[in-house]
Amino acid sequence: MSTEPKKQLLRDKRNGKVAGVCAGIANYFNIEVWLVRIIAVTAIIFGHGFIAVLYIAMWMILDEKPAHSSGRSHDTIEVKTKVWQAGEPPRAAYREISGEFGDLEQRLQKLERHVTSNAFKIDRELNRL
Repeated sequence: MSTEPKKQLLRDKRNGKVAGVCAGIANYFNIEVWLVRIIAVTAIIFGHGFIAVLYIAMWMILDEKPAHSSGRSHDTIEVKTKVWQAGEPPRAAYREISGEFGDLEQRLQKLERHVTSNAFKIDRELNRL
């Protein structure tokens, strides 16, 4: 069972240029904002106005992303993901990555305990019947 919150399509005015619709779509689908903007502008130019109406409708319908819901707490440091972004100190990156690997190690140990348990073997044999 996943502990991540459900993704929502929200306008991201903090990273947006006009209304944050393209930034919200990019955030939802986890793609670059500039790519969504290029697609949107191209679609508006060649879409005979339908995309412009759709953009305005999404501007009015979609809720705005709250300023504090970036998915991370304010005190965490993000890892450098793009060439032009400033990186984080190596020690902070190491602590964050080793914490994530520690969590993965615990999940893997739990999975290994389950797979090597007698209950798993019995369930597998019952499924074969």
